[in-house]
Parts: sequence; structure tokens; C-alpha cells
Amino acid sequence: MPTPVSAALPKGLCAYNYVSLCGSPRWGIIVAVKSARDTYRYPGSFEMHRGGVLESPSVVYETWGELSAEADNAVMIFTGLSPSAHATSSPLDPAPGWWEEMVGPSRPIDTRRYYVICVNSLGSCFGSTGPASISPATGEPYRLGFPVLSLEDIATMGRHVLLDIGVKRLAGLVGPSMGGMTAQAYAAMYPGTYERILLMSTAPRAQPFSIALRSMQRELIQRDPDWNDGNYEPGKGPIQGMRMARKLGMMTYRSAAEWEQRFGRERIPAERKSGDGFAMDFEIESYLEAHANKFIGQFDANCYLYLSRASDLFDIAEHGGSIKAGLARIDAPRSMVIGVPTDLLFPVQQQREIAAALKLGSGEVEYVEIDSIHGHDSFLVDMDQFRPPIKAFFDK
Repeated sequence: MPTPVSAALPKGLCAYNYVSLCGSPRWGIIVAVKSARDTYRYPGSFEMHRGGVLESPSVVYETWGELSAEADNAVMIFTGLSPSAHATSSPLDPAPGWWEEMVGPSRPIDTRRYYVICVNSLGSCFGSTGPASISPATGEPYRLGFPVLSLEDIATMGRHVLLDIGVKRLAGLVGPSMGGMTAQAYAAMYPGTYERILLMSTAPRAQPFSIALRSMQRELIQRDPDWNDGNYEPGKGPIQGMRMARKLGMMTYRSAAEWEQRFGRERIPAERKSGDGFAMDFEIESYLEAHANKFIGQFDANCYLYLSRASDLFDIAEHGGSIKAGLARIDAPRSMVIGVPTDLLFPVQQQREIAAALKLGSGEVEYVEIDSIHGHDSFLVDMDQFRPPIKAFFDK
């Protein structure tokens, strides 16, 4: 939250010295109105899952809908690696969210019925405590002094947010991608605290291909001279490394079939070419360039490294001795697992594995396989296919 520095202004206005979500300190005047974001601050020393301690860390979250008198209609959403807590729009923040077509009135996760909570991951740079945050011990950003981050830490902070709100048992627990692994960690650590769980395009552990890919992305960032062993100034850093890491990521978020359908061998118009024989020539190159340039102004490099590594480290087997035993701790009365055959990053075999293990329990389990051309990002873009099964799941 911003810190007020002056009250000598017209009523309703305050001056703030604030740090932009992933950037540098700035001065400004803002209208003193309620924010769409809420912040939970852990009281005291938070012990991390793999060692280390954070003093009074905080996480940002957003909510939509109304909590019932019995506090039994809450749905928690854990996000993928890069989204913020802004899953959908609201009167307090009308900007479209990253899951705008899935959450809201009359949408599959209906905010007229459910009280929806989306948490920005611990370790991220969209308001929650992470490597870009100021360490109370040094007065400087944590940078690489931040403890090793685990998805279990994100899940635990999510649990504290719920208890602070007054929710002891969730009506629904939802997680796509990395958020699906976080949801599994939550479910294994806090059995009996959720009515249903929805897992999409996720995995019980990272496979070698995914680990290798993220390792290459991290190396691209760390080999950028401006990374400077993580000691770059806020708002600066390894721009070229982040650009290359994002391009590599985008190549795995979609499918080769989609690239062929959307771009084929379409060329860039002559007026957009630089003249260099090795410069961008194809539209697919231009597409990746645009996404890379957009990303570098939004996300902190050290936060990216920590969250990426946390995804590699996750293994549900740590919660039971094997994948099956770990998944057996998930005791939701109703479960849904959704997979997409064109997903390169989280192959559909991993969603099948989760569903098969959950079916060994006593709850009702539904496995849905969606034939989408959009690869891993299908849960974000192929709403026509994802909405119906999710709506049916939450309407039961």
C-alpha cells in the first residue's frame, strides 16, 4: 500500500511516494477511494516450506460477490506464474481481468452465487511480498536474499487469507497451470477444507521437458549483463534476457498447429522491415516480438526466476511418498480435471494421471479432455469450450 506523506491537500486527495508494482518509486496525487485490491499481512515470522523466514510478509488479493452469512460460498483461485490477482473486472476496477470471461455475474464461476477470491502469489511482483519487495532487515529489495520459494508457501498464505476473511471451508478451489499445482499443494496440506476442486492444464510434478525449458529461460535472464547477479535497480534490469525468456515461453504456450493456422508463412510488409538480412521477416516473429516487449515492462526478473524455480520444485509425492499417495490426500467430494492434447508445457498425460489417482478415492471425479488448437493457453483463450464444463461443475 502507498504511504501518505502529506495531508496539506484538498479533501479527498493525498500525496503518495509509492513503488509501482514492478517498477521504481514515483510521486503522485491520487483520489482517496477504496481499492479493488485488499492486502493480508502475516503477523510475525513466516517460516518458508524449504527453509528461511520472511518477517510479516503480505499478499494482495481481490474479491468479487458477497460472502454468505455462513461463509460457505467462497471460491479460491490460484494463478499461473505471471497473472496478478485481477482475474476479472469490478466496479472498483473496470479493467478486464485475465479470466474475464470465466468469473463474474452469469458466468461459469458466478459471482451472484459465489464469493470469489483470487490471490496474487507470494513471490510475485503485483503487490505481494517477493524478491522485488523491500526487506525490513536491510531497507533494500530482497533480490536474491529472498528465501527459496515453494508453491506450498503460496498455498499456505492463501489459507491465511481465507482464515482472515472468515472462511474455514471453501465451496471451490480452482487452479490452472502453476495455480493447479498450488491448488494441489493446498488440497494435500488442508484436507477437508474444500467442497470441490477444479484443476486445469496442470501437473502433479514438473516433467524434465518443462524443467529444461524453464532452466533455459532463467539462463537467458541471468546471462544478461544487466541482471548483475540480481542487483539491478528497481524498474531496471535484464530487459533483453526477459524478452528472450518470454519469447521462448510463448512458443510453448501455444501449439504448432495454431501457428500454422494463424500465421503460416505470412511475411511482414516491406515498410516494417529494417533492411537487415537477419531481421524479422515473418509475421510469427513480429507476434513474438510484440508479446516480449509487452512483458518486460510488467514483470520483475528476480520474481520470475523465483516463481519459475518454485514450479520446478513442486512434487505432490512430497505429501505422501508417491504421486498416488500425495493425490490421495485430496479429499474433495467433487473434482474436475481438464486437459488439452495440444498442451506442450503440461502434457495431457499428466492431467489423466491426476484424474486416475483421484478416482481411487471416494469422491466424484470428472475428467474432461478439450480438443483445442490453442495449446497450454487454451484455458485463457478457448472460452467457448472451457465455459460449458466449468459452468456445469459449479452449477451442481
